[in-house]
Amino acid sequence: MIDVLLRLDTDLFLFLNRHYAGWLDPIMVWFTERNTWIPFYLLLAGWLIWQFRKQGGWIILTIAAAVALGDQLTSSILKPLTLRPRPCHVEALQPLIHPVLPCGGLYGFASSHAANTFAMATVLTLLIAHRYPWVKYLYFWAILVSYSRIYVGAHYPLDVLAGAGIGTLAAFGCVWVYKRFSAATKAQST
Repeated sequence: MIDVLLRLDTDLFLFLNRHYAGWLDPIMVWFTERNTWIPFYLLLAGWLIWQFRKQGGWIILTIAAAVALGDQLTSSILKPLTLRPRPCHVEALQPLIHPVLPCGGLYGFASSHAANTFAMATVLTLLIAHRYPWVKYLYFWAILVSYSRIYVGAHYPLDVLAGAGIGTLAAFGCVWVYKRFSAATKAQST
């Protein structure tokens, strides 16, 4: 059963990775690079503090906690536990894929990029989408960043799906803690 699932995952990866366009390569590299998003994160943090004052700091802390949790679950626990090589490290696949960047770390299950972006999108959706519905569109950003990992040859689709699920669950857990803490703080101040 696992072998069939891994074969289907590899076939889907090859299908998606082979459908590339040369003009899209630099765009996907831009999406996949972590440093690309630093200005966005700084602007978002400033906006959250401007809009929500002290609560904005707590929202930023909740995002940071969810991202850190998702990142550690994928990088420090699942990758060493599963030992599933990235597709770009599988010798039999190397002539069949379109690598855009150097391969990176040896193991790929699950995608930290997907976990981190979905954690952030989920925290913001759960906490502020009632006031700013446009925040839900961050899921499109998370999907593009996650897909870029398949495009550049760094992850299989299941790596990305698992990372997205882990990031989403990490966000739900951190938002639950945030809401409990926020409710306790309000109860003490009244």
